[in-house]
Amino acid sequence: MRILNLYAGIGGNRKLWPDHHTVTAIEYDQKIADIYQDQNPCDEVIVSTDAHQYLLENCQNFDFVWSSPPCQSHSRMIRSGQNRKPRFPDMRLYEEIIFLKYSAPGVLWVVENVVPYYKPLVEPSTKVGRHLFWSNFEITAEDVKRPSGFINLDNRAGAEKLKTWLDIDYEGYVYYDGNHCPAQILRNAVHPKIGLHILNDAQRGQ
Repeated sequence: MRILNLYAGIGGNRKLWPDHHTVTAIEYDQKIADIYQDQNPCDEVIVSTDAHQYLLENCQNFDFVWSSPPCQSHSRMIRSGQNRKPRFPDMRLYEEIIFLKYSAPGVLWVVENVVPYYKPLVEPSTKVGRHLFWSNFEITAEDVKRPSGFINLDNRAGAEKLKTWLDIDYEGYVYYDGNHCPAQILRNAVHPKIGLHILNDAQRGQ
């Protein structure tokens, strides 16, 4: 399969995909893209700030699209804490769901995001643990047990625990967009077992 992996992060969802698939990954942060590339040396990794536009222009060149748009503006966490500033939810999430549903004939697709603080504007296909998925095939994946205190694993020791949980190892710690949590890019990842299960579901849906 020709696979487009948008907002690829460190590649948790992709880790267990067989290498006979041809994968193009889009990630905007060079440091995060470098980790992804080290983990998946055969993939084409494109560092771009506009995965959204890339989807619009290239969708039909792929058999399967996985998109995980930024989740921060939808997360329940944005509603907690005295220092949280109000912000608009990022509507690219729903733009991509609607685009793929109506303008990507013949393409298998899944869009992933967090369970939001509001009722989703488009009903998801399924919920798996802390993830919502929208797709054009049936998803049968089950959640993978997370380490105790998952949300509060926000220091270097927590990052190491999450590296072990995901079986993704890299040296040091990566911070992005002013985020001071060394574990954030790891918490953002979809567990590899869920990612593999969903790819297998997609292939059964062909």
